[in-house]
Amino acid sequence: MPSYVIPEKCDGCKALDKTACQHICPNDLMVLNKDIMKAYNREPEMCWECYNCVKICPTQAIEVRGYADFVPMGATVTPMRSSDSILWTVKFRNGMLKRFKFPIRTTSEGTAEPEGGYSTEPDLNSEVLFTEPDSIGMDQMWTK
Repeated sequence: MPSYVIPEKCDGCKALDKTACQHICPNDLMVLNKDIMKAYNREPEMCWECYNCVKICPTQAIEVRGYADFVPMGATVTPMRSSDSILWTVKFRNGMLKRFKFPIRTTSEGTAEPEGGYSTEPDLNSEVLFTEPDSIGMDQMWTK
């Protein structure tokens, strides 16, 4: 089920050029209507339901209707993101709440290494994978 914006809660990230949901959406679906300063999902049928926009929204104005295998029918799920964890709150039809807290990083913010610590030069014509042979504990790889 695609993400949707609750207009009453959305403040368009305080009239910035690009909203948080626009910045993080991997499919570039979220847009800002500059006339009313509200974000919206321009192509709901293309939404991956990745929850990135839901997690980053500072006003909790974006929701995704959960599937029955993830959230029981009629329940809602709301994530609250902090710098080191996400607190998921599930509200059931009968009003009962359950909360789950999960860490979101294994490294300090800004210290992740894009190459994962491997300093090999990429050779696009090579038959080996980017981190091989180091990642499999070998000195060299056999090739054809």
